Amino acid sequence: MSMRVLFEPSLPPSRSPYRLGAGEKIAVCWANEFLDAQCLRGSSLYSLRTYAFALLNLARWFTASSLELCDLTPAKLMDYIRFQLNQKPLPAAQTINHRINAANRVYRFHYGEDALQNRSETGSIFTRPLPFAYRRRWRAVNRLRMKIPRRVVIPLTAQEVSKFWSSFRTFRDLALVASMLFAGLRSREVLNLQLEDLRFTQGQILVRGKGNRQRLLPLDPQIIEVLKRYLSVERPPTDSAFVFVVLKGQNRGKPLTPAGLRTLFRHHRRLSEVAKANPHRFRHTFGADMVRAGISLPALMKLMGHAHIHTTMLYVQLSIQDVWREFHRVIDNRDRPPFPEVP
Repeated sequence: MSMRVLFEPSLPPSRSPYRLGAGEKIAVCWANEFLDAQCLRGSSLYSLRTYAFALLNLARWFTASSLELCDLTPAKLMDYIRFQLNQKPLPAAQTINHRINAANRVYRFHYGEDALQNRSETGSIFTRPLPFAYRRRWRAVNRLRMKIPRRVVIPLTAQEVSKFWSSFRTFRDLALVASMLFAGLRSREVLNLQLEDLRFTQGQILVRGKGNRQRLLPLDPQIIEVLKRYLSVERPPTDSAFVFVVLKGQNRGKPLTPAGLRTLFRHHRRLSEVAKANPHRFRHTFGADMVRAGISLPALMKLMGHAHIHTTMLYVQLSIQDVWREFHRVIDNRDRPPFPEVP
């Protein structure tokens, strides 16, 4: 029986609903104990799911290599990287880095030290003495990290936004896209919105972001109007506390899932022929539009829910047209002496 990630929502809140197993009687205890601990720490369901699939890959490598968790060493982790690089399709560098970090964290959880500092292999390049253990640990971590290619996400043009926007025919879908395009919400933040988070009277919305961090955002009056029409006209009767639910079919009234949102965007990309339209690009378009309008980076950082200002600076990329426009604006307004007449 193959190993897989199981979802068991009936478990008590103190235990992770995401678990590793190969059926009802076969469980991967070292992984499930770690997931339960992350649940007790207050990790979100999305984080627990991400950890579960990372540990699933690690457990499958253990099986293929006849290894156990206690066998992890820096050299073994390098073998684990080679194992992933030989897989098809090739996982992204970010995925490999996350899996290595998850492997190190679960080892530290069970054995009280980093697998990257396991000295069972003498002479390892990852155990050179340094003045402080903290510095030694991060030098080891950096040496096992895959280099991530830097990608520039180009925001959508006004024409592309208008073309994609015009393909929608329900207030629910318009409200979904507007929350990303005009409020900068992540797709998960949109799907996690609950009715109690909508504060129409104050013109505000409470957003639950990464790491369960909350932020209170101003809400555009047009978004409020679209949301009100969706809630009063289209939203089916349901006990769900989530704002966005399925409108028709056998799941009518149930919360909209990430898979459902991906299907929605895929359908409208075909209708509108805007191939670049996706939730992340709409969020990026919001950031770029705010910068062009003159918003400060600290204010944009708070609006978008970034933990560090450098994330905001990397997130917002100016196109070459923006650079030229800024150049001519400054040059035209700059005080400079007139050119002397040349005989």
